[in-house]
Amino acid sequence: MILVVAGILYREDKFLIAQRNILKDQGGLWEFPGGKVENNETYEEALKREIKEELDGDIDNIQYLGEIIHSYPEKTVQIIYFKADLLNDIRANEHEQLCWITAKERERFVFADADKKAFRFIEA
Repeated sequence: MILVVAGILYREDKFLIAQRNILKDQGGLWEFPGGKVENNETYEEALKREIKEELDGDIDNIQYLGEIIHSYPEKTVQIIYFKADLLNDIRANEHEQLCWITAKERERFVFADADKKAFRFIEA
């Protein structure tokens, strides 16, 4: 099982989604930013590192939301979701594009299967 952290990052009434790099697994699908937890990292440390690497972002006020286990044909992932506040402007270092959306706007985007389940953690 692959252990992953993901951030549901808010600015006012919108949250951030990121389109996966077209050349990577599930390329072009939308997700919540984050990534694999490395050895000897807490979940919060991993999320801070991943947001810095992927977005040049800094986060604060990290709050645990819940977990999802999802099996794809080739792998199983356990994703630990956190709510966090983004403290600065960001850029897409590893993603095709970034988008701030409301919960109602999510239907306009095609999400990775595991992240579809994360909408139970989204504030309406």
